[in-house]
Amino acid sequence: MEAFCGSRFWDPNISVHTENPDLTPCFQNTVLAWIPSIYLWTVLPFYILYLKRCKRGYIILSMLSRFKTILGVLLWCVCWADLFFSFHELLQSRTPPPVYFVTPLVVGITMVLATILIQYERLQGIRSSGVLIIFWFVSVLCALGSFRSKIIAAMAQGHIKDRFRFTTFYIYFALILIELILSCYQEKPPLFSPVNSDSNPCPELNSGFLSKLTFWWFTSMAIRGYKKPLEDKDLWSLNEADTSNVIIQQLQKEWDRQEREWKQKEVAYTKTSNHVLNHVGDDPKGVEVLIRDKRQRKEPSFLKALLRTFGPYFLIGSFYKLIQDLLSFVNPQLLSVLIDFVKNKDAPSWWGFSIAALMFFSAVLQTIILHQHFQYCFVTGMRLRTGITGMIYRKSLVITNSAKRSSTVGEIVNLMSVDAQRFMDLMTFLNMLWSAPLQICLALYFLWQTLGPSVLAGVAVMILLIPLNAAIAIKTRALQVALTTFAVYVHVDEHNILDAEKAFVSLTLFNILRFPLNMLPQVISNLAQTSVSLKRIQQFLSHDELDPNCVETKVVTPGSAISITNGTFSWAKELKPSLKNINLMVPSGSLVAIVGHVGCGKSSLVSALLGEMEKLEGQVAVKGSVAYVPQQAWIQNATLKDNILFGQQYNEQKYQSVLEACALKTDLEVLPGGDYTEIGEKGINLSGGQRQRVSLARAVFSNADVYLLDDPLSAVDSHVAKHIFDHVIGPEGALKGKTRVLVTHGITFLPQVDQIVVLVDGKISETGSYQELLKQNGAFADFLRTYAPDEDLQEEELTMLEDEEVLLAEDTLSNHTDLADNEPVTNEVRKQFLRQLSVISSDRECPSKMSTRRRVCEKKAVEPPLQKNLNTTLIQAETAETGRVKLSVFWQYMKAVGVVTSLVICFLYICQNAAAIGANVWLSDWTNEPVINGTQQNTSMRLGVYAALGLLQGLIVLLSSFTLAMGGIGAACKLHAVLLENKFRTPQSFFDTTPTGRIINRFSKDIYVIDEVLPPTILMFLGTFFTSASTVIVIIASTPLFAVVIIPLAVVYFFVQRFYVGTSRQLKRLESISRSPIYSHFSETITGTSVIRAYGRGNSFISVNDSKVDENQKSYYLNIVSNRWLGVRIEFIGNCVVFFAALFAVLGRNNLNAGLVGLSVSYALQVTMSLNWMVRMTSDLETNIVAVERVKEYSETETEAPWIIEDKRPPGDWPTQGEVEFVDYSVRYRKGLDLVLEDLNLRVKGGEKIGIVGRTGAGKSSMTLSLFRILEAANGEIRIDGVRISEIGLHDLRSKITIIPQDPVLFSGTLRINLDPFNKYSEDEIWKALELSHLKRFVSSQPGMLEYECSEGGENLSVGQRQLVCLARALLRKTRILVLDEATAAIDLETDNLIQMTIRTQFDGCTVLTIAHRLNTIMDYTRILVLDKGTIAEFDTPSNLIASRGIFYSMAKDAGLA
Repeated sequence: MEAFCGSRFWDPNISVHTENPDLTPCFQNTVLAWIPSIYLWTVLPFYILYLKRCKRGYIILSMLSRFKTILGVLLWCVCWADLFFSFHELLQSRTPPPVYFVTPLVVGITMVLATILIQYERLQGIRSSGVLIIFWFVSVLCALGSFRSKIIAAMAQGHIKDRFRFTTFYIYFALILIELILSCYQEKPPLFSPVNSDSNPCPELNSGFLSKLTFWWFTSMAIRGYKKPLEDKDLWSLNEADTSNVIIQQLQKEWDRQEREWKQKEVAYTKTSNHVLNHVGDDPKGVEVLIRDKRQRKEPSFLKALLRTFGPYFLIGSFYKLIQDLLSFVNPQLLSVLIDFVKNKDAPSWWGFSIAALMFFSAVLQTIILHQHFQYCFVTGMRLRTGITGMIYRKSLVITNSAKRSSTVGEIVNLMSVDAQRFMDLMTFLNMLWSAPLQICLALYFLWQTLGPSVLAGVAVMILLIPLNAAIAIKTRALQVALTTFAVYVHVDEHNILDAEKAFVSLTLFNILRFPLNMLPQVISNLAQTSVSLKRIQQFLSHDELDPNCVETKVVTPGSAISITNGTFSWAKELKPSLKNINLMVPSGSLVAIVGHVGCGKSSLVSALLGEMEKLEGQVAVKGSVAYVPQQAWIQNATLKDNILFGQQYNEQKYQSVLEACALKTDLEVLPGGDYTEIGEKGINLSGGQRQRVSLARAVFSNADVYLLDDPLSAVDSHVAKHIFDHVIGPEGALKGKTRVLVTHGITFLPQVDQIVVLVDGKISETGSYQELLKQNGAFADFLRTYAPDEDLQEEELTMLEDEEVLLAEDTLSNHTDLADNEPVTNEVRKQFLRQLSVISSDRECPSKMSTRRRVCEKKAVEPPLQKNLNTTLIQAETAETGRVKLSVFWQYMKAVGVVTSLVICFLYICQNAAAIGANVWLSDWTNEPVINGTQQNTSMRLGVYAALGLLQGLIVLLSSFTLAMGGIGAACKLHAVLLENKFRTPQSFFDTTPTGRIINRFSKDIYVIDEVLPPTILMFLGTFFTSASTVIVIIASTPLFAVVIIPLAVVYFFVQRFYVGTSRQLKRLESISRSPIYSHFSETITGTSVIRAYGRGNSFISVNDSKVDENQKSYYLNIVSNRWLGVRIEFIGNCVVFFAALFAVLGRNNLNAGLVGLSVSYALQVTMSLNWMVRMTSDLETNIVAVERVKEYSETETEAPWIIEDKRPPGDWPTQGEVEFVDYSVRYRKGLDLVLEDLNLRVKGGEKIGIVGRTGAGKSSMTLSLFRILEAANGEIRIDGVRISEIGLHDLRSKITIIPQDPVLFSGTLRINLDPFNKYSEDEIWKALELSHLKRFVSSQPGMLEYECSEGGENLSVGQRQLVCLARALLRKTRILVLDEATAAIDLETDNLIQMTIRTQFDGCTVLTIAHRLNTIMDYTRILVLDKGTIAEFDTPSNLIASRGIFYSMAKDAGLA
């Protein structure tokens, strides 16, 4: 090396053992000069590859770029000027050493390369180059040594020896310094880059390298969040690479590839199996089983798809983790050197300053790299959740019905919420799987270097403690390990001296060990949970999909719109067929009715036409687009207008004519916001009839070719049904000329249809027109004769009416567009709850009878639609709490935990930290014990006290953790019990304006937070707070000078903390609020998949879901970045603490012993993490304690009257008569609204059968709600058998009245549980009830009989069957008073007739109140009550009411009964 340089390469006397160190010229000209070049040449190949892959458009040659290029050229000139000067010297016969030729040549070429790279980056659109910033920084750093050295040499010699090289070096230094400064500035955006149309784009992509490194680009958001609570509009959009659109596309591509590969393997395996079969002659069934088994074992791997999509990005984070792990062992080694330095009083001071600076530099580098690692991990987790959520959503739109039925809606939503979340949580520490063993091995290696074999004792204890992974083990494992190791070390050999270096370096290494030891079991546990989630998701994604080609849409028999040939269909491949040998031809433009008993397969036939069933054999063809109206209307949580438009373009004229035809005009007048009224979840604030008409309006507006109408008329009363048939479905309706398939139970419309298809037990028994079926004289003809109205009633339609009858019709009937609409008990509340007026002006709609009356009425001018309040929304947006959490919330939680318990926990934490400080101070004192004859005295006593303090700490940790855990569990139980108690007793009105998701959120997410998140957060907060406090105390006690810097550091810490906490807390709240709509939309989609598929709206629903996920991830991403932003800044403060602790130790080394230095700096090395986590826990605590506030809010809502009032309990056999009396009774839905029933006076005698009719909003359901005290009286009272119902407990009242609602309520569970939830009745009684409700045949045919499993909401029963189950339940209960809310609307006429007979016979002595749609069911009732605008309009026997020719007469006439 001397020959190469002309001088010595390294001289310790000049460079190390001196108070004024310097580097040899050889070292400066080789190592320092070459390091930047080596870096650039090493990085360059990889960087060029990267640049080729990501072209962003080119940047115009700016002044900045020109300057950088000119400076680069100048640098090259300066370097080669040195080279030419060396040649000049050679010519002058002064032969310079080779280094003066090689170094300028190498550095010059490197500068040319850097200059070319500046231009190449510009052409590739790179605005800020990290590679070049690091290059210029390293160049400046390496040149600093030479900079100082040349000045020292010149000053020492009194003159400049080599003027030319001296001058060129300082020019070189100035140029690289300017290059470094210029490279920190950004170029302008490139041309031809994709235009970002986003109004609020994320500044990350356009930020510079240093800004990305330190997350400086987030600072503006932190300041905004500090100044005011953040709102949704303040948030930046997601980077394109993080959006659902990009991620799901990539993941779907990989998953499709996996499925293709799997199918290829499966085909290959099947061929092999057949080949074996041909040779061996095995049973074919055996081979089939073999193939199926093989298929189950080898499903397409979702894991592989995930790895291929997200693996490469995640690996970048893993690379950062590797560097950080290696760096974490630098500071313990530097601590060892620092303690040696303090011991060595002759060591030059600059050693100590260098060690302090190196410690600081190492810690800062570690911080930057660690947070880059976390950023990659968290973003991978976020992308995983986006990808998985999108995949599950897309799959849910195409899976078969049998697959959908194998899981409840809740279970499928769980895949999206819980399972996708698990992947996100796992990503954070997944690298610990390899990082933890690496850290443990490195720590043990360095410990072996320090303490020798004694460390094995510590390892043994460590391994033994792994199963006891409880709080005590986690908190004190490092201490226990250290104690064991030290004990063995000092006892193995009395000459083993435990000095400060060994003790505190070992302690620092043990502290490093603690994190991987704690995390490894946790990561393994998370991995196990995630693997279960992976299986669940994979199983769901592997479900069979509906075959889009099972219904032919292009080729159909000429003249036909629908054809089924030899069709056999089942709901699942393994189930027996629901439809057999179906042959059906529907001519284009015809109206076909499908009729049959309950459960005969009418809805199944419609589903088969939609392609929703498994086609076992045959062909199905449907020509053109399809519109579908399901039996149970599917309504979105959107405005009424959006529900009708359903993504179609708005057309005012068409829209108004659809509203008119579907009898919705009057409803719009009733609704507070007209067609801009927001409809709640599942159409909660519409009556059943309104829901069905909205569903029908959607179909009519869609202007499809084929209309499949699954019994849309059963939910509306006969009058409205007639209007809809005449105006929409019938020969003269809005759909004339379209192909219509109508499932119906209403025989009055059958004469007007072109063809009737009769289904019996899944087969077509008869087809033909009305007249043809009558002539065939089959079973259906008998049925028609029994139930069809008289012929002469039909003829009456054609007769001209007298003027006064027209007037009468207009006066009475115009008020009854929806005379007795489908209003389940709760729906009337939901509707009325938001009504601003209970008195509604006369309808502007004409009577719906296809008669002269209609024609007269049609001459009226069409009135313009009413302008409504467009801001009326039913469900208010869930508000985000803003600002700091009130202290009252903390106090509330403390009270739930117990005030004494809370104080005890704080006291125990103080004791625990006092014991820890005591143990370490004792250790410090022990290490300073003088060594006499090669041994330390009092070793046993020292060890004993250290052990005692350690054990005391362990005991206190155990006590505090246990107390906190028990307090947390107790608080969660208490808060949950209060919430549950309140919600069971909350009035109905609360549920009408509060989405189910929001209530469930309180019971699931918020209780989960209180139960499982809050206690560990408090534990971490207390731990980090006391650790940070301990550190400051110990350092100030060791080096009092530290108190000077603690104040400015504390001020910076406080400001960063306040900036962060306000922003982070609000981001978490916004994230929490934007999460609920994803799941609400998803569950809504799952229930409406058949409608979405029928209308071909899948893609637009996918877009909505993607936008909701992106909206949620927007706040989540900023939350991740806020943690990184905080981490870099807080850890920088921690690194300053390390630096100053080391610096003051160096400055005060003459007054300090090694033990105190070790104690001080080892504490400082721990504080970085504690400071960071303390702020994080402050934010988490403030964020999560909000759950207590949210639960408290819902625990204190208004409740109903008491369940039981002991001193007012009625007799056990009450009511004996069943007499019901309303006395001056008035009721409103809530304060501030008008009365819905006003001064009602009526008396129903015991055993009377009362029919209740009236238009929507007349107050029919309000009466039944009042009877159950779901609504409380505004004034007046109701008496049952003379007992005022307002004075008795609700349980005593409600248990004595039975209701059969129109919307049947069934729970998932066995049929027995649904019929007899409290096990009150015998088997015989249950079977008797089933027989009377005409379900016995169906239940007997099921393998499980009474143990037949009802799916969620009774989905595996037809709507009619569900209503029969409710009837059977009522028959079992058989109370004195029975309320029927049109309980037989979805049942065919014959079954309905039998059921009415059952009710008449079985409830013979009971009082029956029936809200009627089919007037024929109440024509033989004792009396009829006609309600109008909340008052009694008519109340008499049916015959008297018809004779008086009032409102009831008009209704009966329209129904063909008068």
